[in-house]
Amino acid sequence: MVRIRIELNDTGYYLAQGQDVTDIRDRIETAMHAGGGFVEFIVVGNRSVSVLITFATRVVISVETVEYDARDTGDNSAPYGGDFDLL
Repeated sequence: MVRIRIELNDTGYYLAQGQDVTDIRDRIETAMHAGGGFVEFIVVGNRSVSVLITFATRVVISVETVEYDARDTGDNSAPYGGDFDLL
């Protein structure tokens, strides 16, 4: 499956499946042009992340192919990736 990584300054986030990278990119650009604003997206583990975008934020978007993970649905009402997933 294809996995998309967004790196904001020096912190990287892998997007959950089903996230529209074009929409996220547009929202990042809109926030930057507005002088700053929060942009939210769902990351692997089905967790919601909210980041503050400003003129100083460095954004890198990359794409890679990874092994399929059926848990990675993009549904933030069913998060995974914590200690309980190890049981």
